Amino acid sequence: MKRIDLHSHTTASDGTLTPRELIKLAKKQGLEAIAITDHDTVSGIKEAKAVAEEIGGIEVIPGVEVSADYYGEMHILGYFLDIHDPVLQVRLEELKEIRKRRNHRMIGRFQKRGIHLTLEELESETKGELIGRPHFASLLIKKGLVNTFQEAFNKYLAHGSLCYVAKEEVHPKDAIEMINKSGGVAVLAHPVFLKAKTRLKLKSLFTELKEMGLTGIEVYHSDHSWKHRELFLGLANDLDLCVTGGSDYHGTHKPYINLGVGRGNLSLSYDLLDRLREKQSLKLSA
Repeated sequence: MKRIDLHSHTTASDGTLTPRELIKLAKKQGLEAIAITDHDTVSGIKEAKAVAEEIGGIEVIPGVEVSADYYGEMHILGYFLDIHDPVLQVRLEELKEIRKRRNHRMIGRFQKRGIHLTLEELESETKGELIGRPHFASLLIKKGLVNTFQEAFNKYLAHGSLCYVAKEEVHPKDAIEMINKSGGVAVLAHPVFLKAKTRLKLKSLFTELKEMGLTGIEVYHSDHSWKHRELFLGLANDLDLCVTGGSDYHGTHKPYINLGVGRGNLSLSYDLLDRLREKQSLKLSA
């Protein structure tokens, strides 16, 4: 079986491997295709594609992951993007500015608690252009304020913790529209984290998102149990939504998740990518 992974992150956002390192790892893991889906940026795609061409035998799908606010936080994945699309570039720059404002507010919260963190220190924790909560966690560990990433999130960075600041999210309709207009297809990421839990509520939400232009559901994910997969697969089939999947690989920021296999329970066929590409072709020809 030709294997793929459609959810991964690099140092362009909050992953710990550079695009070059990630593509080489994907090749080593025997993957035929990998989607680079960094948060709010496509800046790692060019390098990833260049490395894929250099080593051969692996396909890079240009993607992105965008946070939205709708009945709680949800994430929308975009695939097959035209990364040079000017409208996409402008919108992603706006999302980066939202991130920057959040980071400044979080720094302020730490300082009010007598914990001195600076933007310069956080920038030193990232090899890319975006600062995220994992970089705060790395710095807290380095300063000896916590021992692990999990402790950093539990105490300071997770929702409801001491220094958490909610990000200014976009509406999912805007995120989906941005992806579709750049020639891509939009997929709902890891629905297990949505506030909607029952089949009835999920079906209503998925139907609404489909009407906004959603193409698929990430049925297979490292944090989805077999029960979750059955639920999401059934809903995707009922609503004629594409089925996708990915590990959500972040490198050492999530050491328990491995590229291509997640927690050891993933094995994704290239057929999923073929069907997603067919949907994209239909959208473009409509």
